[in-house]
Amino acid sequence: MKYSVVIPVYKNEASIPRLLEALTTMNQDLNGQLEAVFVVDGSPDQSYALLREAIDKLSFPAQLLAHSRNFGSFPAIRSGLKVARGEYYGVMAADLQEPPELLVAFFMALDADECDVAIGTRIGRNDPLMSRLSSGLFWGLYRRLVVRDMPKGGVDVFGCNRQFRDQLLQLEESRSSLIGLIFWLGFRRKLVGYERQLRQEGKSAWTLSKKVDYMMDSIFAFTDYPIRLLIRIGAIGSLLSALFGMIILIARLSGAIEVPGYTATMIAVLFLGALNLFALGMVGDYAWRGYENTKQRPLAVVAIKHINKW
Repeated sequence: MKYSVVIPVYKNEASIPRLLEALTTMNQDLNGQLEAVFVVDGSPDQSYALLREAIDKLSFPAQLLAHSRNFGSFPAIRSGLKVARGEYYGVMAADLQEPPELLVAFFMALDADECDVAIGTRIGRNDPLMSRLSSGLFWGLYRRLVVRDMPKGGVDVFGCNRQFRDQLLQLEESRSSLIGLIFWLGFRRKLVGYERQLRQEGKSAWTLSKKVDYMMDSIFAFTDYPIRLLIRIGAIGSLLSALFGMIILIARLSGAIEVPGYTATMIAVLFLGALNLFALGMVGDYAWRGYENTKQRPLAVVAIKHINKW
């Protein structure tokens, strides 16, 4: 077994037969060196039963894991990567919207030592208009707020070598983003473009609420942008409040404002409001630094090491 494919499964019973056919073809393309690792993530349908029945009849090695409940696709991927036995690893979706040929391209690039991690990026997608628009907005915000190196089409699947896999599995963070961690680790990356296929069976479990949760997890795990934004707004607000305060004071002295107490009240509200925002940003910055330390990410990751024969 040289190549291991990890496949998270959730509400995919309709696509299981087509998935097994695709894996059989992939195994032939990879000279019979494929291993499949199915991770049923608390799926409420018959996905596990169908895979359990078929696994002993497959023409290639396979493992079948079942989570005790639905933990999410990223924990399922981690579970599969932990038990995979190949030299190179790839992740694919059970609905086959990412073409199997993409995984073969990952493995060829990894086997040729062109990269440590191969990342699939969408150059086109056969999805409904609203799905394309929401996906474009989602990944646009992700690039702006979380990972600036994120491809415009986003990332759903990837492949990696053993060294990258081992480093990735050491980052055991809850409420984080596996894709964010892939880019955080660095290493040699290769982007492989593909066209996302039209979903043929079932309905996507990647709902709007899950996208929002994923975005929030990514923001809170990888960037202090909201805190820095709060500090900037507070600093700009303090300057503007001083300017407006001077204008109000001049207006009061010139007799343009005749209401008793109005000047003092407005100056206090403007200045203290802006100061509160600035102070919250400063406190948030200290909290962020403490939170960063609790993640226990390494300060640096060694990608290459050579020792002479002395």
